[in-house]
Amino acid sequence: MRFYKGPMISLTCCVRVEEERMCRENCTEGSKSGWHKKSQQVAPSPQTELPRLNNVSMAKRLLTAPSSSAKKPRNLTLTPQCRAEQFPNDLYVSGLQVIGGSKSVVQGGTVVLPCKLIDTMETLSQISWQRMTRGKPRNENFFTILPTKFVNGHDERFEFIGSFDDNNGSLQLSNVTLMDEGTYTCIFTLFPSGNHKTEIPLNLLVPPVSSLEANPPVLGDKEVSLVTCTAAASKPPAEVRWLTGDLAGKLRTTTSSTEHGNGTTTTISSLFGIPSREINHQVVQCVITNAALGSKQTLPFTIQVHFAPTEVYIHERASGLFECVTEANPDATFTWSRFNNSWPQNAIRVEGATLQFLSMTSDLDGLYQCEASNPYGTERSHLHLHVSSGGCAACWALFSLLLVMTVVAAVLWYLHKSGIFQRFSAVKKQFS
Repeated sequence: MRFYKGPMISLTCCVRVEEERMCRENCTEGSKSGWHKKSQQVAPSPQTELPRLNNVSMAKRLLTAPSSSAKKPRNLTLTPQCRAEQFPNDLYVSGLQVIGGSKSVVQGGTVVLPCKLIDTMETLSQISWQRMTRGKPRNENFFTILPTKFVNGHDERFEFIGSFDDNNGSLQLSNVTLMDEGTYTCIFTLFPSGNHKTEIPLNLLVPPVSSLEANPPVLGDKEVSLVTCTAAASKPPAEVRWLTGDLAGKLRTTTSSTEHGNGTTTTISSLFGIPSREINHQVVQCVITNAALGSKQTLPFTIQVHFAPTEVYIHERASGLFECVTEANPDATFTWSRFNNSWPQNAIRVEGATLQFLSMTSDLDGLYQCEASNPYGTERSHLHLHVSSGGCAACWALFSLLLVMTVVAAVLWYLHKSGIFQRFSAVKKQFS
């Protein structure tokens, strides 16, 4: 055997593969210098002492180089413990692997942190987990799995779903929050090679809180903000865009983002245009896209342009039924009134914009006014009503009688003027 104790690489036990078992039987493990012969303290000889090494591959070549006193090259290697300490990431040292992988989860969901050890025949002593997250910025041990039990920390959301016998250390985390985002380290402790680990980055996806804020403008000729769409506190940042349909080219958008200290982002997009009657009551859509959403989120919005009532018209819908019509936003309220006369309650019915005369009598004669108003203005229109006569049955009977008498008088007068009465009298005398 030859020994080496270097200041940079403490390779203290280098033996041939077939001598490894003998070394375990005849050597003890020192607290600092590695393996020593039980019967004596052995120091490195000048001929075999290796130089200070800074390169791992150079160390391997020197370890397999022949001793100056040997007659032929000796095939030297390291014990498993030396391999794990000096070359933890080199497949030459060990074929075992700890398999993990990065994971992403939506806030409030459940995620499995995978961790499995493969390609080893060594004895597994324990599996332990460490984390360094937004909520726990310092690396800490929080979960330990032993052959007969597992010890959880204070966070009951973690559940061991692996199998100690199958070298599976996977954990399940439920009700994930943004404070759980970070790096989780799974560590397998083996004998005799020691600890082997892998890191599992956990990425949190936070869906946006979406909303629309209306900014109803008053009719005008200057460009103003019409509506604002907000996708708040999302991770990653949400994409916000507008579908304007027939108004494409007449409206424009502006978008801005604000990043918060907890890693989330708020995206705000506003829609601008000239407030005209043309765009009033037109429908646009705010479309929000984010990895935390199962599908695109669409928020429809009807553009509102406020203006005072336009010209008021009074239409007769039926006999004695009149309606007041105008255009306004918000909708106008209507008030009917009568000039210079009291309001005949029993003869008139008013419902919103309509005025109905229940009977047509001369006492309803007069000038009526319809007033349309909203917070932005007032417009009026007038109705003049004239009833020539009453509508009673006696009046109609008298009128009929007078009409018959007039016709009879007219016939008699015609007969007299034409001489028919004289000829009739002469004939009557002749026969008598």
